[in-house]
Amino acid sequence: MARRKRTSAVEDLIDLVAMLPWWVGVVLALVSYLLFHSVASQPALGPVQLGQLGAVVTHSIWLAVANVAQYLVPVFCLAGAGLSAMSRHKRKRLVDDVTRSKAGDALDGMSWREFEMLVGEAFRLQGYRVVETGGGGPDGGIDLVLTRPGKNGSSEKYLVQCKQWRAFKVGVDVVRELYGVMAAKGAAGGFVVTSGRFTDDAVQFATGRNMNLIDGPKLHGLIRQAQAQVDLPAARPKSATSAPTSKPDAASASVPSCPLCSKPMARRLAKRGANAGAEFWGCTAYPACRGTRPIA
Repeated sequence: MARRKRTSAVEDLIDLVAMLPWWVGVVLALVSYLLFHSVASQPALGPVQLGQLGAVVTHSIWLAVANVAQYLVPVFCLAGAGLSAMSRHKRKRLVDDVTRSKAGDALDGMSWREFEMLVGEAFRLQGYRVVETGGGGPDGGIDLVLTRPGKNGSSEKYLVQCKQWRAFKVGVDVVRELYGVMAAKGAAGGFVVTSGRFTDDAVQFATGRNMNLIDGPKLHGLIRQAQAQVDLPAARPKSATSAPTSKPDAASASVPSCPLCSKPMARRLAKRGANAGAEFWGCTAYPACRGTRPIA
């Protein structure tokens, strides 16, 4: 996806701070002010002696820079913090709009930027740490980088490409490209997310590989499930001695796989929230994976 070019270091700084939580930008504003103010408050050097002219000039330049930076840098950090807060509010609003919508075409009216923000928020709700890379650069067009705790305390990395394509299907070339970037960067897995559909060749290529293809209807369902899961308590796998919540029936004979990691799922019971008392499918890899499915 195309990105606008940066035009200045100031814009880069604001955008960098905007990628962080808003409160981090506020802390950076305070720290930068204290740092530059301490430099600007230093007294000027005394009478210049022979051989000290260079040191005096350097000191004067630092004082002049600090006098300006003690006000400008905090303002830039606060501007980034404001953008971060606005972005967080917009992501939440996008999720709420999709959650309230009953139709699978709720994604059609979004811009590519809104779609990318929505996908990032969907993965955040699933327990991933999300970094927006900007895409379209030397990273192979990766839009999001996901991380989550792995085995032995290590961190697992997943790469995401977002394709806001409604008019035509995402082909195998896009999936193959992501797979190559995953291998080059040592990622544990990858996701291609589109508001439309995938070609049969793309689906066939991803089958058996550590890749997940998420189309529009599937993304819509995942967002609604993830939003509902926010109200659920931390579900724990039932022990062998625990009593089943309900008698097994024909529907439970077919255990679905997790929509995020493809591992088997287990029946869970919501304890509170809007779905209190209702059963749902939860990933057996919880809390490393927070994938859910409704029980039909």
